This record gives sequence, structure tokens and C-alpha cells, in this order.
Amino acid sequence: MSGDFSPPIDADGTVASDRTAATAPRSKRLGRATLGLVVVIGVVLAGRSYLNNQPAPVVAAAPPPPEVTVSAPLRYKVGSWTSFTGQFSAVDRVELRAQVSGYLTEIHFTDGQLVKKGDLLFVIDPRPYEIALQQARAGLQTAEAALDLANQQLARTTELKRSDYASGEALDQRVQQQKGALATIEQAKASVRSAELNLEFTRITAPQSGRISAHRVSLGNLIGGGQSGGATTLLTTIVSLDPIHLDFDMSETDYLAYQRYLQSQHAGKDVDRTIEASLSDEDTWKHKGVLDFVDNELDRSSGTIHARASLPNKDLLIAPGQFARLRLPMSGNTDQLLVPDLAVSSDQSRKVVMTVAPDGTVVPKLVEVGILDGDLRVIKSGLGPNDRVIINGLMRSRPGSKVTPKPGTIAPPPAEG
Repeated sequence: MSGDFSPPIDADGTVASDRTAATAPRSKRLGRATLGLVVVIGVVLAGRSYLNNQPAPVVAAAPPPPEVTVSAPLRYKVGSWTSFTGQFSAVDRVELRAQVSGYLTEIHFTDGQLVKKGDLLFVIDPRPYEIALQQARAGLQTAEAALDLANQQLARTTELKRSDYASGEALDQRVQQQKGALATIEQAKASVRSAELNLEFTRITAPQSGRISAHRVSLGNLIGGGQSGGATTLLTTIVSLDPIHLDFDMSETDYLAYQRYLQSQHAGKDVDRTIEASLSDEDTWKHKGVLDFVDNELDRSSGTIHARASLPNKDLLIAPGQFARLRLPMSGNTDQLLVPDLAVSSDQSRKVVMTVAPDGTVVPKLVEVGILDGDLRVIKSGLGPNDRVIINGLMRSRPGSKVTPKPGTIAPPPAEG
């Protein structure tokens, strides 16, 4: 009918109003997606703009290479020495034992004190020996009286023999009686001397000067004495202190090297047998002595030979039994390169010294070390006189790393004594 409104129909037969209703939700979804994309692009652009407007980060400057102290090796005249470990012993050591028996009544010293030769140390009850001396003197008087009688009888018999009133046999008897009386006199005198000596032995004195040990027997004890010393009582000991011996053992190699050194000394001069020693708490060789004894054969079991030096001990600082280091010269003084012993490090069995190249690079060098002279170590090989050795700051140095060298000096070893 011409008055009715009819919706348009598409060529495919679809009503136009229906298609509009179907595409409306799709348009809304596309709009939302487009809006979201625009927001994201805006945020990205805003972030990029913010980052572009920020200042560039500051890059920290690299720290300078660590500073170390370097020095050329010290050229110094040093002799070749070989070190040993020795033990001190007394030149004289005496065991005090009683020569007579009796009760100990007096002690006249303090344990451990210094005594002089002749000082009274012990007293044994002298009364029995005083009585024995009186008896011996009485026997001497008896013998002297017998000798007087024999002399008188011999004189009368001799006079009677001249007048033929006595026989020759009687005269011979008087002569023999006189000789017997003379022998009795000598025996009595010996008994007196023996009694005097025994009485003297009751006062025990120091046979030498030195330091005395503790008393081994207290007052009131019965002392066993005698001349043999087998069953006698040990009272104490005394050791001398000045001079003092230092005993040690040398290997066959060291013995030969030392003998060759002695033979190399100039003929016509006294052979220098000086040794130097250092106590356990000392860093320098301040004690000097003389090697005065080398045994006449090597020990077959150990291959060593015993030697002994004598050292002065004026201040009595050293006691027998102490240990010490000593060294013997093996050659004369020659120029050597020395570095501080602390500058020498160990790499397993090898010794290494850190040096600095001209460009500041740390270069390790393998070296052969020698003796220690004070705080300095002799370098036999592996190091040149112009090498710059790191003497301080070794912990800040690594092989191949860069360092800032600071010049330093190596002080000569201190004078001994």
C-alpha cells in the first residue's frame, strides 16, 4: 500500500534497519580500542620525553694505582756464614760430696747464689773428729817418749860396749829399738795429719767460683762420706759462668767448608777462629767467641762432628743449658745484593721478589737467597743492581697489575756488638 512505510531492502535481501542494529556494538568496540591505543601511545611518548629531559648519569673516575715503596737492592760487603744451633755448657761443673761421714749441722749459703772459691758452704758435726785428732796427738806423744827412751838406752849400751860391759848383740837390739821408735813417730805424725784432714773435711768450702745449686740435704741428716765417692752423699753442685762453652754439631759438608776457609787465610798470621752467637730473644749477632775445640772424628751414625766455642759472660746473663744460634765464617767479605727479608715471598719451594717495571707494572722475579744479615737477606742470583724492588706495600701488589712507585731506601745492617 502506498501509505505504509517500508524499510529499504538491500540487494542481498537484508533489511537495512536490521544491519544497522547488528553493526552498532561492533562500532563501539572499535572506538574503545582506538582510544586505548591512543592512551598507550601518549604514555610512551610522555615517558620518552621525560627520559630525554633527564641529565646523563655521571661515570665514576677509575681509582689511581696503589702506591708502593721501591728501592734498588743494597750493595754491601758481606761474608759467607753458616748458622748452627748450639747449647751452652759450663766450663767447670763440680759435684760437692762429703769426704767424711757425720750429721749435717750448718748450711752457709742461699740456694742459687753466686759463691766464690773458698766460701764456707756446709759444716758436718766436727766433735768426733776433734776427739780423733786428740787421740792421734796423744799417740804421737807416746811415740816421742818411746823414742827418747830408745835413744837413752842406745847411748848407755854404746858406752858399755866401749868398756866391754855390753855385748854387740845388746847394742844391735838398742839400735833396732831406736829405729822402731823413729818409725812409730812417723806413723803417729801421719795419724795426726789424717785426723787434722778429717776435721778439716767437716767444713766443706767452694772449690771454685760460680753459681751454686739448691742444697740436696737438709740440716740434721746423716751424711755418708768417703774418699772414693762411690757411696757418698751429693750435697749440691757448682757451675762456672764466665767464660762459658757453646757446644754444637757440624755436618761433614760444613766441616770441610770451614776447614777450607781456615786454610785460605793468609799464612804467617794468626788463624781467625771467631764465631758469633745470638740468644733466643735477640735479632743481632752481638756475642762473639772463639772456636777452641773440634773433635778428632765424625760420629759414624749421624755423620756430624762435635765442636765447641768459648764466649765471655761478664754480666752472667747466659746460663748453662740455654740454646743459641751461632754462625761460622765460610769466606771473606765480598760485595752482595741485599733486600729486606720481608720483601722476599715464597711460591711453594721458590723465592720471589716483586719488582716494578718502568711503566709501573709489577714484575715477579725468582731469586736464590743467601744468609740473613740482621733484617736483610742476601740475594745470590735472579736480581739486578738496578731493579726496583718493592720494599713496602707488598700486599697491594699483584703480578701484572699497575702500581705507583714511591722511592725509598734500604738501610745497611746494624753494626754487631
